[in-house]
Amino acid sequence: MKIGFDGKRAMFNFTGLGNYSRYILEILSEYYPENEYDVFVSKHKDNKRLDNLLEEHPEIKMMYANSFGKRLPALWRTYGITQQLKKSNIDIYHGLSNELPANISKSGIKTIVTIHDLIFLRFPECYPFIDRKIYAYKFHKACINADHIIAVSECTKADIMNFYKIQEDKISVVYQGCDRSFIVPATDEKKRGVRDKYQLPERYILNVGSIEKRKNVLLAVKAMQKLHPDFHLVIVGHRTEYADEIEKYAAFNGLKDRIHIKDNVSFADLPAIYQQAELFIYPSIYEGFGIPIVEALNSNIPIIATKDSCLEEAGGPSSFYVESNDVEGLINAATQILYSPTLKTKMAKEGKEYAERFSEKRQADLLIKLYQKVYNS
Repeated sequence: MKIGFDGKRAMFNFTGLGNYSRYILEILSEYYPENEYDVFVSKHKDNKRLDNLLEEHPEIKMMYANSFGKRLPALWRTYGITQQLKKSNIDIYHGLSNELPANISKSGIKTIVTIHDLIFLRFPECYPFIDRKIYAYKFHKACINADHIIAVSECTKADIMNFYKIQEDKISVVYQGCDRSFIVPATDEKKRGVRDKYQLPERYILNVGSIEKRKNVLLAVKAMQKLHPDFHLVIVGHRTEYADEIEKYAAFNGLKDRIHIKDNVSFADLPAIYQQAELFIYPSIYEGFGIPIVEALNSNIPIIATKDSCLEEAGGPSSFYVESNDVEGLINAATQILYSPTLKTKMAKEGKEYAERFSEKRQADLLIKLYQKVYNS
């Protein structure tokens, strides 16, 4: 098959949707190199991770926009790209980040779209008005027009059915695994270098993700007041105004020296940061899936996450779960884990085994079977 992909996120985003896009391209080209993978993008931007991927996998080809697309990339992605897809004889087009070209349904090209989450509908207060309107239009239209939809979790699948009234047989769940660098143990030298580079404390609990209100990391900060002062909290992620709120709370409650926000961490250093943590806490109110949890599972550290979202799908039965407003519950769970080496080892071992369901080969197999099904339908 000749499969086309929306390359905007793979080229221009370095976390989140960019990681997902590069992950899909990597696993497909790794396990099914007999196909052609054309990635359509408006223009080039320096991106070492994408460049390395292209160097390792010549079956992935970048397809750049014409002069019109370079001048008006948003309009090109919405309309102009379809003509290029037809000229390239694409069999299937996969929109990797919640949207499809508006006119592709008339092109004769089979389409699949990945929907990552509909959090903007569940928690509209977390998004600016104009963003909500744009997402509502693009996501819904993509779900209606696509020949098939990929949801990144059962939770997201249920949201698509609930909010958009899409039939269940039009949606398949294909999980996202994490980058393979998290599976490989970091060397002692790498760990020491990372610890020195970021001035990490001796014993720390870790949280990774954008530092925004919905991620709810203040719950973990509050729990630190009741944990032994030897334990620190390291928060890795992009700063928003919520980070200022965290720092003010920490300063007012005598936690300033135990809360460490790191907002400029190299992706290459993340595995070594995970692998030296005592515990991973992910208290998000709601997620589409929760890749940091999969990264933690593969890093052999125990996990505490929150209930009533997809995080129990990501973390599995050996992780602990608390309500998103339950400080005491989080304190009790953390205390159990931190003071029981046997429990820590058991959780880490069973978590690593659970993470095998997110393996690259398994997800690549599911994708190819889905492409074949859609292509032959």
